[in-house]
This record gives sequence, structure tokens and C-alpha cells, in this order.
Amino acid sequence: MSTEKYEKLKEIIASYKKVVVAFSGGVDSTLLLYAANEALGEDAIAATAVSVLFPQWESDETFEFCKKHNFKQVVTEAKPLEIEGFKENPPERCYICKKGIFKSFLDLADEQGAVVIEGSNMDDEGDYRPGLKAIAELGVKSPLKEAGLYKDEIRSLSKMFGLPTWDKPSYACLASRFPYGETITREKLSMVEQAEVFLMDKGYRKMRVRIHGNVARVELPEEDFDSFMKPELRREVTDRFKEIGFSYTALDITGYRTGSMNEVIE
Repeated sequence: MSTEKYEKLKEIIASYKKVVVAFSGGVDSTLLLYAANEALGEDAIAATAVSVLFPQWESDETFEFCKKHNFKQVVTEAKPLEIEGFKENPPERCYICKKGIFKSFLDLADEQGAVVIEGSNMDDEGDYRPGLKAIAELGVKSPLKEAGLYKDEIRSLSKMFGLPTWDKPSYACLASRFPYGETITREKLSMVEQAEVFLMDKGYRKMRVRIHGNVARVELPEEDFDSFMKPELRREVTDRFKEIGFSYTALDITGYRTGSMNEVIE
């Protein structure tokens, strides 16, 4: 069934003649870019935004992927902290940021005579996602959703095509680690990035480090609790997080889940 949807996906993309693909290096945008290049070849351009909101390692992965497959890539610099209303971190933060980033992609598309496409899928309807509102307002197309593809199908297709992201955990931007209302600064974003990179180096792929003032709240899958609570590792984490700038480190006993900062929204 997912292969039929993939053929439909390529037909949808081909109908646009030329596309600019919003490419973050995540599971969805990677399959979308791969399909766009199958459908349109040279007329598919990857557009990647780099900013303080995105970890350097993830940007590097996009460069490596495009270089390996000889895909065209244009890199734009996003400056969300300079956008009015963003750093105050309201619940519509994602809307403010997405609108700024995608306007730059639309400018690129206008120069190229292309259509901007992005990687929302059928599973993106449940959580609180103000960014989708910005995408809709700007007229950006979402071919994965139009083809009826769900996340599991996207992962399955990615595995079939040998894409390195097929089992990659979801990594939302670093601003999603802040509770709404807590001011977003370059320094705090760097603290979160350094803490998460440290945990990744320790072998934790699914995790989040949420920042609450000077407290780091670590989210891990329940099956990782035992290993994380071993005395030696606890000391390592505590010492490293203090070096980074956190006074306290806490393990969230509810466990890892995406969008946990949205749980307080009424």
C-alpha cells in the first residue's frame, strides 16, 4: 500500500514542474527530497535553514546527504531571535518562526520559478502545531499529506530506499525544549544543544533535555531509566551539565514523549 502512495507522491511532485524542498534532515523531509529528485531530477532543490535553533550536527547531516546523492542544496541563514515576538516564547512561537523561515524559501522559489513543498504527514494533525497554520497561510504544499502517507509508512519506504533516516528519532527545533513564557536566548539554546549532544554520545538516541531556568529536565524512554540511574553515569551527567550551566538535573519519570511542553496548554 505504501508503495502505491509513494508513486502517488511522485506524481503530485511532478505536477509542480519545479520544487524547492524544505529540507531539515528529518525522516519526513529526507524522503520528500529523495522522491522529489526521483520525480524531477535537477528541478528539485533542497532548501536548508541554519540557525541557533538547529543543532550543528543535524545541519551537517543535510550537507552530507545532499553531497552523497548529488542533490542541489541552497542554505539560508535564519535569525529567529531577531523576529519580533519570538524570543518571548509565546504559545504561537512556532508560527512566528515558521513564517519567517518559509518566507525565505518562497523568495528562493520565486527566483527559481518553483513551488515550495514541505514534509508534514498524516500524523501531524494531533499535537498542537501552530507552524502548520503558517504553512497553510503561505500556500506551501505538503505532498506527503496529500498522498496520504503516515509516519510508519514513511519510515518503511525510507528503509526500502536505504535512506539513513529511516529509524532516526524525531528532533524538533531546540526552542521546543523551553516552557512557553521562558525567554529564549542564544546561551540557553547552546546549553540545551550541548547537553543533548552529551547524552547522544552516551548512546541515548531518543531523549529530550528540557530547560526550566537553571534546571535540566531529562526525558528518556522508560527502558533507559535503569542505565541512566547507574551511579557512575549519574555523576558524569551531573558534572557535565553543571559545566554547561545547569545547577540541577532531573529525570522526568513520565518518560520521553514529543510535544511535552504542549501539555500545559488549555
